Amino acid sequence: QLQLVESGGGLVQPGGSLRLSCAASGFTLDYYAIGWFRQAPGKEREGVLCISSSGGRTNYLDSVKGRFTISRDNTKNTVYLQMNSLKPEDTAVYYCAAVPVLGSWCPTLSGDFGLWGQGTQVTVSS
Repeated sequence: QLQLVESGGGLVQPGGSLRLSCAASGFTLDYYAIGWFRQAPGKEREGVLCISSSGGRTNYLDSVKGRFTISRDNTKNTVYLQMNSLKPEDTAVYYCAAVPVLGSWCPTLSGDFGLWGQGTQVTVSS
């Protein structure tokens, strides 16, 4: 069974950091682009960052530039989202998603990603 499992969410104070993990099981991430998305209560899902199979990065969201970074460790079959300088408006459920594609390309639409994790809650509050 192909599966993505997110972890690392939690409650953090403004200005703090969290690192989310997206672990794949049942398949290898080497040939997949992986995107991180988030959805806050009452809002539409939005793309955050994507990393291609070759390691190229695509930023979907201007508000996280300079604060969030995405990386992958294919030896651990895991993609990470490092979130620094967190703000209350970063509060959301964060999802990772995968699409099989080689090279430096990341999809521009969330609908292009076929496999999704269950999400992990991130709450930024004092």
